Amino acid sequence: MHAGIAPHAQKRLPFQNDDVCKRVIRTSGKKMEDPAMEDSDELLLPVWRANLVLLTREVGAATRLARMMTFSASYLKLMLSGQREFSEEFVRGIEAVTGLPAGWMNVSHTEQDIPANAREAIDNEQPLARFRGTAHPVRKKTVLRPPEPIFGQTAPAKRVEEETLDAEAHRRQAHFRKVRDLAIQDVRRFERHLSHAPVELASMRSKVEDVIAAADLDDPIQADLAGRLEQIEKHRHLLLRHVERLQALLAQIGGGD
Repeated sequence: MHAGIAPHAQKRLPFQNDDVCKRVIRTSGKKMEDPAMEDSDELLLPVWRANLVLLTREVGAATRLARMMTFSASYLKLMLSGQREFSEEFVRGIEAVTGLPAGWMNVSHTEQDIPANAREAIDNEQPLARFRGTAHPVRKKTVLRPPEPIFGQTAPAKRVEEETLDAEAHRRQAHFRKVRDLAIQDVRRFERHLSHAPVELASMRSKVEDVIAAADLDDPIQADLAGRLEQIEKHRHLLLRHVERLQALLAQIGGGD
């Protein structure tokens, strides 16, 4: 084991660069605190964020660095703006992917302090390692914890989830009832149109028969006209039955709700 190497630096980090595991991670010439300590991330987070802003100051740098870290650009911008926290694992990944010296992110820097190789890696979007970790910080262990439900999900979270599902189910049911009622309304209008046509079928038959009697028509033509009248009357009643059945079926759908 090399002298001066922090214990956690001996562990393999979740990105492909074996040399990173052998680097000494220091802050201001002193060994960095063990990351297992509760407040280490919180104390260094402002410094990490300031250096991250420094690295991504140029136009498009944030997007390029996000792709190098296999993160979305929008998520990285939330980190930069202070709307998301991030872990030491992510910071060490930044150093490895960009070629920064180990521990460089732990000390405040100016733009002139950025190594040329790191600036070139970001400008050309050429990662020097592959990050496979996460940016989410590890939560502290609480001293006193409330009792947890048997199934491992906190009661408030479970209740919120159930309320969300209930609201979605209610929205879907309301939408279904709306479209069903609109369909039934149109079917009823069509049924009324068939039942109360603007011209009575008997009157129409009588006038057609008057035409047949007044004209000197061949027998085939007379038979065709008479047959058309019969078919119209027959199919009108059949169509009316289909419309009534359609209306009944629509009313039955969701009728138990």
